Amino acid sequence: MHISAFGAALRTPDLRKKILFTIGLLALYRMGAVLPTPGVDYAAIQRCIDVVQDNSVYALINLFSGGALLQLSVFALGIMPYITASIILQLLTVVIPRLETLKKDGQAGQAKITQYTRYVTIGLAILQATAIISLARTPGALFSGCNEAVIPNDSVWVIMVMIIVMTAGTAVIMWFGELITERGVGNGMSVLIFTSIIATIPAQFASVLGAQGAFAFAMTLLVGLAVVAFVVFVEQAQRRIPVQYAKRMVGRRMYGGTSTYIPLKVNMAGVIPVIFASSLLFLPVLLVQLTGSQAEWSIWVQQNLGTGQGTWYLALYFALIVFFCYFYVSITFNPVDVADNMKKYGGFIPGIRAGRPTAEYLDYVLTRLTAPGSLYLGAIAVLPVFAFGFMGVGSNFIFGGTSLLIIVGVGLDTVKQIEAQLQQRNYEGFLR
Repeated sequence: MHISAFGAALRTPDLRKKILFTIGLLALYRMGAVLPTPGVDYAAIQRCIDVVQDNSVYALINLFSGGALLQLSVFALGIMPYITASIILQLLTVVIPRLETLKKDGQAGQAKITQYTRYVTIGLAILQATAIISLARTPGALFSGCNEAVIPNDSVWVIMVMIIVMTAGTAVIMWFGELITERGVGNGMSVLIFTSIIATIPAQFASVLGAQGAFAFAMTLLVGLAVVAFVVFVEQAQRRIPVQYAKRMVGRRMYGGTSTYIPLKVNMAGVIPVIFASSLLFLPVLLVQLTGSQAEWSIWVQQNLGTGQGTWYLALYFALIVFFCYFYVSITFNPVDVADNMKKYGGFIPGIRAGRPTAEYLDYVLTRLTAPGSLYLGAIAVLPVFAFGFMGVGSNFIFGGTSLLIIVGVGLDTVKQIEAQLQQRNYEGFLR
């Protein structure tokens, strides 16, 4: 990234407005993330956070809210209800014909699906806010090992106000995300998650430097930069399938005759498989902590899955990431639909017949491309645990697994959007 190119972006009036607009909304988002919900004892919350800060379950829960959830702030639920609703609608599109029809209707159909996503988001936010506040009102339930009364007055009126405030906070975050997408820079929801994650970087770096010393801090930076470079390399990698469009007459005009390609990324699933696998593995741990069970299976879960570093945990984590990678790619990229669209507009892959042979070829390439992509995702999620665990940094460090993939992915996407807008104005951009 060139300093002169960044200066050119700020000197461009409309692009400067977009960048400043995005920064302003992100500042409001972070302000709401630390603003306590009415009825919460802020001092008691801080004492309880100090008790559970090293617990891997709470680290996962707190990841996407930038520390807002455990503080029971106005934006405590973060963007997760919207992400969950989006994933639910995406999965239902495969099994519900009405949603599949809307998806194929272009912009009008997508607007309708977006409206359904908003409704589901509000419903999920109400359920999640109710569940979290129900746990928080009982000392020791939300924060295992901390018996502080984080909600001193648990009357029905106070509880209702807290639920309404948290649900409204989710609606505001959803609005912020859509505003950033429409009038700012980058994908709004992704940028909000990116902001939540990087908000914890200064505290984590300071913790490593204070607890482990300068040498461990320097080694952590080196390992982190090496992992980031590897992630950037693979995230940019793609297999380009050449597509040729035949010439055709429409009236008196000749159309077609052009060449293009279908870009199939090595990691087409993105970070979704890692999120799914993490959530699935932490469900039994969370269940054990909330119920306080001392059964034999509960002890096994705490010993093997609760630390986030055991052999059983890492093996299951890796296997689930590979599984969800194939699963997610299979429902998001349909070779049959792509082949039908190519045939409809006179497109074909050189050497492959249009129609069913094209769909079979695309499926063949995609299946073999997903294999290294799934192994890459599993390695990125598991190997940093060994590296940072060996250095005594901890498995929940910012350069590990889910957070790293999101940071790099969103960063690259945002830079590309700014780069594209600069190139439209004949500037040299960020990259040569």
